[in-house]
Amino acid sequence: MKIRTILTEPNKLLRQISKPVDKVRDEERRLMDDMLDIMYEAPGIGLAAIQIGIPKRIIVMDISRDEKKREPRYFVNPVIKKRNEEKSIYEEGCLSVPDQFAEIERPNSCEVEYLDYHGNKQLLKAEGLLATCIQHEIDHLEGILFIDYLSKLKKSMIIKKLSKIKINREIL
Repeated sequence: MKIRTILTEPNKLLRQISKPVDKVRDEERRLMDDMLDIMYEAPGIGLAAIQIGIPKRIIVMDISRDEKKREPRYFVNPVIKKRNEEKSIYEEGCLSVPDQFAEIERPNSCEVEYLDYHGNKQLLKAEGLLATCIQHEIDHLEGILFIDYLSKLKKSMIIKKLSKIKINREIL
C-alpha cells in the first residue's frame, strides 16, 4: 500500500469533479483496497478517491462498525437513479472535515447503479445510514462536502477553524 493521506478542507482538490472510470482493472482494485485500509485506520465509514487526491469516481464504505464482521462495499462510477421524497436527518461527519459534525437532511432511501469490485454492473436499494453514506460519498465525487448544506455562517466558521488547525500543523 502506498502511503496516502486524507485531504482536509480547505483544499481545492476536494472541490474537483471526479472522472469516470472506463474499466475496473487491477489498478482500480488496488486503489480500492488501499482506500479501505485508509478508511479503517482513520477510522471512518466511507471514503471517496478524491479524498486521497485521486479524481476517479470510486468510493468505498463499511457501515458495519464491527471490526470482526467487516462488510466492505465498493462503488465505481456510482449514479443515484432514484431518491425517496421522505427525508431523514443524520449527524454527519467527514474524514476531510475532521472533528466537525452537523445534522444533515437527505432522502431516507435511494437506488444507486454502479460497478462493483470486479467491474460488474449492480443496482442497490439503500435505506437509512447506508443511503445517507452513499449520498455523502457521491457528493464528494461532485466536489460537494456536507458542510455545503449548512448556513453560510456555520460553514465559514468550520472552514476558519480547519484553516487555523492546518496552519498550526504546518508551523510545527
